[in-house]
Amino acid sequence: MIDIDLKKYPLAPGVYQMFGENDEVLYVGKAKLLRHRLRSYFSAGGDGRLHIPLLMEKVQRIETIITDTEKEALLLENTLIKKHRPHYNIDLRDDKTYVSVRIDLNDPFPLMQVVRQVKNDGAHYFGPYSSASAIRETLKEIYRIFPLRHSSIERCSKRGRPCLFHQIGQCSAPCHGKISQPDYRKLVDGVIQLLEGRESEVVERLQQRMTEASEGMLFEEAARLRDQILSIERSVERQKVTEYGGGNQDVIGLHQDGGEVEVTILFVRQGRLIGRRSYPLEWKLDLTELLSAFLQEYYSGQVILPDQLLLPFPLESADLLGEWLSEKRGKKVFLTTPQRGEKKRLCLMAQKNAVESYRQRGQRQKAREQVLDELRTKFQVPSFPERIECYDISNVQGNQSVGSMVVLLKGEPAKAEYRRFKIKTVEGADDYASLREVLHRRLERGISDGCLPQMILIDGGKGQLGVLTHVLNDFGLGGKIGAVGIAKSRVFANVHGKVVERSEERFFLPGRKNPISFRHGSAALFLLERLRDEAHRFAITYHRKIRNKATLRSSLEDIPGVGPARRKALLKYFGSLKKIRAASLEDIQKMPGLPARLADEIYSALKN
Repeated sequence: MIDIDLKKYPLAPGVYQMFGENDEVLYVGKAKLLRHRLRSYFSAGGDGRLHIPLLMEKVQRIETIITDTEKEALLLENTLIKKHRPHYNIDLRDDKTYVSVRIDLNDPFPLMQVVRQVKNDGAHYFGPYSSASAIRETLKEIYRIFPLRHSSIERCSKRGRPCLFHQIGQCSAPCHGKISQPDYRKLVDGVIQLLEGRESEVVERLQQRMTEASEGMLFEEAARLRDQILSIERSVERQKVTEYGGGNQDVIGLHQDGGEVEVTILFVRQGRLIGRRSYPLEWKLDLTELLSAFLQEYYSGQVILPDQLLLPFPLESADLLGEWLSEKRGKKVFLTTPQRGEKKRLCLMAQKNAVESYRQRGQRQKAREQVLDELRTKFQVPSFPERIECYDISNVQGNQSVGSMVVLLKGEPAKAEYRRFKIKTVEGADDYASLREVLHRRLERGISDGCLPQMILIDGGKGQLGVLTHVLNDFGLGGKIGAVGIAKSRVFANVHGKVVERSEERFFLPGRKNPISFRHGSAALFLLERLRDEAHRFAITYHRKIRNKATLRSSLEDIPGVGPARRKALLKYFGSLKKIRAASLEDIQKMPGLPARLADEIYSALKN
């Protein structure tokens, strides 16, 4: 442990950073009084956290940054943690991407958007929802009741007539003046009330308008409103969880087992439980500090802030967190620890969900370990395949060749580890040479970074496997990394050419003539097929992106006088390359800021 003079550290709020070898930031923390906080690390009994002795053995020096207030220290700590990602701070891992519904009321004719990021842009966000497909199905029902627009006003207004959605009654066509702005806003208000779970208010309002229309002898309008009411009663999912009061609440549950902690958040919106989210954490802090750090990390991201946070136990920093969240949201956020009543029952429910999430995660982890152990045995992998990489090559007639690498860590996709390779040294359709280049680049980088897989899966048969084997031998890794080739299943046909049997996927190993197969429906087979398909998808996506970019460049930027900025302006004005090709010379000449001579050249070049 380093020897420091605590007297030189200030009695003031601020942030401290602990550095290890090579100036690596090991830990970032904040304190109301820096000297007192640092003293706890060097006291005989420590501060009670399990990882502190291990941390202090690695610390080489400590630096502090003084702030005026504790809230400024909180914000600075947050910034430094995101910048350095210290090993001993909390790292949130989540296996799902949640979606929200966005409605921007600053737009004259707002539309509903399903988004995965919540931004501080003044728009209304609803959610989060764990299933994108489920919320899209819900929005389909809402469009039948309240026909908001589906697409951009500018794009739709260029059409000669309203879109198909308008013809089937699911769009009010503001782009063609079929509805006034005040009437459209009434539709938007109804949508917001539905998304907030206030169906009774919507029904009451529609019933009132239906009565007025009926009294005014507007029977078609009254019938339309009647159908809307029936649609709401049939389509909108109702929950029994309505006794939790109004407002939006995030309820935090926590379960600790040994050195692991599971934190679960229940999302209650307008008295209805709409979903949950769980995070596994390593127990590096005492529970109050761990929960405080978790809340700070989670709510610093792009998430919807609720009216109220219900906590399982009191936090010393609750007032500070509440002030920070309120400022971030622009409205008051309350942090409370219920002692009785329905809110206490919600906290207990969140805790039960944390216990169940921990149990399910343990079962999934055990099942994944069994599958990986089966792969190690079946493929004779030298060590347990904690990291598996799969590669694929994609091109069309040798053009825009790219490679992809997808990664499994402990049996789970690690998308942050995926990599794409643009082939640099190979001309034409030579998949073997392209694969050799990709593997060389990857292994060179892996050796320098100290990050290598235990097993590599190649999409292909013996030829591709031979390339992998040679490259591994070039780097002296032939006996250290497992090499496997996956070949597509064979189709057996009768004399008439009809399929009578389809074999399972075949797997090839170096030095072995006959392929290895798995039983039908095997979990290991399913895992490897998904990994191969993911590598193929990742390569194809990148290849299409490069190909489309090259197509645009060859069509527009090869015209003298058209550069990247002009190409972008042309696409923005016309909407697509297809529309530019279809445009007449007069249409191109109407584009603002485009010289007449250049308009002639663009027209001639695209027509020829």
